[in-house]
Amino acid sequence: MKKLLLSLVAVAAITFGANAQTEKGKIILGGNVGFNSTKVDGAAKADVNFSVVPSVGFFVGNNFAVGTGVGYNYNKSVSTRNQNEAFEVAPFGRYYVNLTDQFKFFGQLSVPLAFGTVKDVNTTGDTGAKLGTTTSIGVNVAPGFAFFPNKKVGIEFSVNGLGYENFTTKAENTGAKVKTNSFGLDANTFAPKLGVQFYF
Repeated sequence: MKKLLLSLVAVAAITFGANAQTEKGKIILGGNVGFNSTKVDGAAKADVNFSVVPSVGFFVGNNFAVGTGVGYNYNKSVSTRNQNEAFEVAPFGRYYVNLTDQFKFFGQLSVPLAFGTVKDVNTTGDTGAKLGTTTSIGVNVAPGFAFFPNKKVGIEFSVNGLGYENFTTKAENTGAKVKTNSFGLDANTFAPKLGVQFYF
């Protein structure tokens, strides 16, 4: 009887340890930061891409979190002669499945929304007049794995997965709109995302 009781306590402790990071009431903090600079021979200045989108989520149930990311994207290209700046909001839902004590599989559904402006860039790389506004609405489903070296930190490996985007540009002078719809699968295992999330 004593051995059975000790066995049940051990199993309960292992189960609790596996769910401690993703149990109901916990908070997840993370996000992404990106920077890229490309200089074309003969161009006056380099093309620059920058983004920062911190995110926060709350576990509304065991292994299920909802939250949002809020951030900023900047893209200036001398070669295409335009500059895009956008404010981004990206609500998400994420569900975890326990594989072992320290490894979990997760699937994330997000709805990124971005609202920005387009400006002219001249041949010397200087920003000029506003050309229009942009609106982007998307849906992404992304799978991934999380490794928990301790109860507060999760190291994640994920791919983009399945996505849809509706991108609209509205011209400043005429009000004319150009809409682009894209849908595709981008599960490129040769270009994965690696990230860190914090659990409280």
